Amino acid sequence: MRRNRWVAFLVFSFGLAMLALACREKEAAPAPNTRAEDERALRDSDAQWSKAAGAKNVEQFVSFFADDSSELPPNAPMLTGKEAIRKWASEFMAQQVALSWQPTKVEVSRAGDIGYEIITYQLTVNNPKGKPVTDHGKGITLWEKQSSGSWKVVADTFNSDLPAAGAATH
Repeated sequence: MRRNRWVAFLVFSFGLAMLALACREKEAAPAPNTRAEDERALRDSDAQWSKAAGAKNVEQFVSFFADDSSELPPNAPMLTGKEAIRKWASEFMAQQVALSWQPTKVEVSRAGDIGYEIITYQLTVNNPKGKPVTDHGKGITLWEKQSSGSWKVVADTFNSDLPAAGAATH
């Protein structure tokens, strides 16, 4: 009788150990690595966003921003939310002659939910006298993957490589 209890105890203990091991293996299994696909999707979103900016399509440009996103334009206050960004983009694109940018680096988190890119841009705007002025610079954009799988901008900033007006040059 004692032996049967002992065997039952061993079988029960072995079963619990196997169950714990199986659960642990499921928890420890890494999520599939989708970084390459996520990076491609982010690059595609960025290309479409740049195209909208170049075409001066304010609504399409703003559609790439998350609802609570922030734009940090140079020499201006931070803008938060689509309405503030839409107003700024409308005014900015009214002066714009040409705008394009290219990513120089794109990274996506291992979890695949956040990505960033470093860009270079070329911009031509009309100055107050109507004369075209060309600028070039760099920027950084933080993207967040949405539950739909699309990527939205949550923060964006850029600044010129040219010296500030009136700045001393070396």
